[in-house]
Amino acid sequence: MWRLRRAAVACKVCQSLVRHSSGIKGSLPLQKLHLVSRSIYHSHHPTLKLQRPQLRTSFQQFSSLTNLPLHKLKLSPIKYGYQPRRNFWPARLAARLLKLRYLILGSAVGGGYTAKKTFDQWKDMIPDLSDYKWIVPDIVWEIDEYIDFEKIKKALPNSEDLAKLTPDFDKIVESLSLLKDFFTTGHKLVSEVIGASGLLLLLGSPGETAFRATDHGSESDKHYKKVSDKEKIDQLQEELLHTQLKYQRILERLEKENKELRKLVLQKDDKGIHHRKLKKSLIDMYSEVLDVLSDYDASYNTQDHLPRVVVVGDQSAGKTSVLEMIAQARIFPRGSGEMMTRSPVKVTLSEGPHHVALFKDSSREFDLTKEEDLAALRHEIELRMRKNVKEGCTVSPETISLNVKGPGLQRMVLVDLPGVINTVTSGMAPDTKETIFSISKAYMQNPNAIILCIQDGSVDAERSIVTDLVSQMDPHGRRTIFVLTKVDLAEKNVASPSRIQQIIEGKLFPMKALGYFAVVTGKGNSSESIEAIKEYEEEFFQNSKLLKTSMLKAHQVTTRNLSLAVSDCFWKMVRESVEQQADSFKATRFNLETEWKNNYPRLRELDRNELFEKAKNEILDEVISLSQVTPKHWEEILQQSLWERVSTHVIENIYLPAAQTMNSGTFNTTVDIKLKQWTDKQLPNKAVEVAWETLQEEFSRFMTEPKGKEHDDIFDKLKEAVKEESIKRHKWNDFAEDSLRVIQHNALEDRSISDKQQWDAAIYFMEEALQARLKDTENAIENMIGPDWKKRWLYWKNRTQEQCVHNETKNELEKMLKCNEEHPAYLASDEITTVRKNLESRGVEVDPSLIKDTWHQVYRRHFLKTALNHCNLCRRGFYYYQRHFVDSELECNDVVLFWRIQRMLAITANTLRQQLTNTEVRRLEKNVKEVLEDFAEDSEKKVKLLTGKRVQLAEDLKKVREIQEKLDAFIEALHQEK
Repeated sequence: MWRLRRAAVACKVCQSLVRHSSGIKGSLPLQKLHLVSRSIYHSHHPTLKLQRPQLRTSFQQFSSLTNLPLHKLKLSPIKYGYQPRRNFWPARLAARLLKLRYLILGSAVGGGYTAKKTFDQWKDMIPDLSDYKWIVPDIVWEIDEYIDFEKIKKALPNSEDLAKLTPDFDKIVESLSLLKDFFTTGHKLVSEVIGASGLLLLLGSPGETAFRATDHGSESDKHYKKVSDKEKIDQLQEELLHTQLKYQRILERLEKENKELRKLVLQKDDKGIHHRKLKKSLIDMYSEVLDVLSDYDASYNTQDHLPRVVVVGDQSAGKTSVLEMIAQARIFPRGSGEMMTRSPVKVTLSEGPHHVALFKDSSREFDLTKEEDLAALRHEIELRMRKNVKEGCTVSPETISLNVKGPGLQRMVLVDLPGVINTVTSGMAPDTKETIFSISKAYMQNPNAIILCIQDGSVDAERSIVTDLVSQMDPHGRRTIFVLTKVDLAEKNVASPSRIQQIIEGKLFPMKALGYFAVVTGKGNSSESIEAIKEYEEEFFQNSKLLKTSMLKAHQVTTRNLSLAVSDCFWKMVRESVEQQADSFKATRFNLETEWKNNYPRLRELDRNELFEKAKNEILDEVISLSQVTPKHWEEILQQSLWERVSTHVIENIYLPAAQTMNSGTFNTTVDIKLKQWTDKQLPNKAVEVAWETLQEEFSRFMTEPKGKEHDDIFDKLKEAVKEESIKRHKWNDFAEDSLRVIQHNALEDRSISDKQQWDAAIYFMEEALQARLKDTENAIENMIGPDWKKRWLYWKNRTQEQCVHNETKNELEKMLKCNEEHPAYLASDEITTVRKNLESRGVEVDPSLIKDTWHQVYRRHFLKTALNHCNLCRRGFYYYQRHFVDSELECNDVVLFWRIQRMLAITANTLRQQLTNTEVRRLEKNVKEVLEDFAEDSEKKVKLLTGKRVQLAEDLKKVREIQEKLDAFIEALHQEK
């Protein structure tokens, strides 16, 4: 039936054509007829050349019409002029129109083939994403363990249900057969319309693809003839650029989706879902190895050849901005034109569910999505830099270690170095330039370090300093990546864009590089966000002439492509060198262990921290030993030390002045007054000083006392430092003096000697004190007059002229005392004159001051001898003391004075002993613990106090073992990831 309907329609079309053609005379121009009509009228006309319009070459490979041959209509030849209707050509035309189904089928097949070919070409243009499989988390490859695909497969509709959704091609054919108006208007060839319709059905609307078929009408042909070859090339390049940008956006969208998926997986891991996986990432393990190496090998000698990405560049070239774009956060302090990077900053980038940053030696996490945390992080980095810089310097080689985690970050380790300068400005140390060069060379001379050379594109290339330095360290460019920053300013300011291309291609510099990149790090506004900078960078390169004119390739632009390339290069270098480094550390460990066995076969390998803990326990044990000192020992040493401190004052300022009085009442009054003054002003303070010094001496004795075979002299410096610091921090209780003053005053007020034993003890104490003073006086006189005749004969010593004068003066004064044994303590002026004249008569010239000095020592000896004789007489005077010396010429008030002094010393020693054992020893122990804790946190202090070959060898052994273990774990994890 449908064939009959189609035949009827075709007959109607043919009848209309006949009606139109029956009234046409020979004068009608053939050019005004449709192509089919022209072929019907004059297929052999000499001026008629039926040719298919040529398509533009730039679009032929993407059009399905070019692959279809033009269908030749086999119409019978017609003679010129009027033909009668008896020729049944309408029937033949209707029969041929029935072949429309073949045209529809051919167009569909041709369009499908062309679409498949175009799809294959597009597929070949998409980059190979197999290298980025590591971006996809492990859970994606193991998704079949968590999702039951069999249930999903059963839930999907079967082929019969899907067939119901497919279009009905029979109805489409019927719709196309009813296009009667198409033949009446005469604008298009039937085959072209059907072919274009089939192509549109297969490929969709023309606006959905960058490469689409064009109209082949006469108007487009005229337009293409006017287009020059240059415009064709520009159009092709623009379409290619749009295609590359389209794929770039597709990749970014896929990466964003992968980033979100990765974030969800990591968040689930944080909640404990997958404890087996991702306990510690590869980059974190590698960063720990580098941290240990930086402590062990700060000079970066041949032992540390592990890869790092070393970021070098001239000052203000944009190094920090590039790092921030890679880390996706504004984490570094910034300033306009001044040096901000004052020490190397090691940044470890790794994946994590949250965008955070933390320092190696701190547990605080900075949320990089919050501006207040970003400001705090920048401030902390600046403080650490200033702390590392020593006084008188501008930069420091000490490294600040920072970990940055976040979803989608490329895993690598970068080291931001201070910018290379050409001139030392005011405020900088004179050696700043040389120090920066030495720091940069120390990092770049590592043969496995990747050098990220940053060049400012907005300044002249001839002003660059860093390129010469990089070319010296890596002359062949095997590990250098060149980055041109501020390309937007460069394109705006540079007159010749080809100069930028020369810079990118490395033709203006002597250095070579693995790759060349161009990036834009913002508009120069420090408050710009990372997202705003990314949008500006993408917008700039999308409209940039550098990319449109193919001076730059799409993979050479944007910081995103840069970070991908640097990460790939970094991990390639790591895989190539890490096992070699592990082998070298194994050899180093064997050598160190052999040296230890040969030198210290019976000692354990204790590093500096372990030795410090051992010394700490010994010191605390020695402090505890202070509490085990007996009270008797404390009181004896306290009483003896206190008397040694106050004896001079008691004899010279109290006893001697009181003994010069004429009677006992005056003696006692003088003694009471002087004792009261002494107690109020000096005695308590002296007693506390004596107690504190005694505590120090006992503490030092326990600290420095050798312990026999167990004594280890390696701790001597540490113990001495702890002792000095603890004593410096310890302060005696201020309230002790006030209470002690009352106790001492009450003790000195007491005059009642209860028994003979105390009396005898006071006499013994007095004799010892007087004999000690007499001995000191004899020595002073001997030094004054020189050696006596025995020493002169036995030891061949002679007196000096001055000693001879003193000797003659002494002899003269002794004669005076023999005449008057009760002579007062001072010489009268006439007595001095008499002595001087007597000496002059013997030819000895003497000064009055010399006579007074000699008299002081002579009389002092005379007085002390008299006092000792009186002390012997008072041994039997206790009976008279009990009767208050009534009916007796013997007076022993000086014995009572020394008993009072002795009793005060005993009571003071007892009081100080109680305070020592109950309070001060515990406070000293607390101070020692605080000092040890402070020393434990100060690594420099431990290095200074615990020294020697043994310590250094144990320290090296510990570090090498730790490095080897971490390297082995990293290599194992690296192999598992492969």
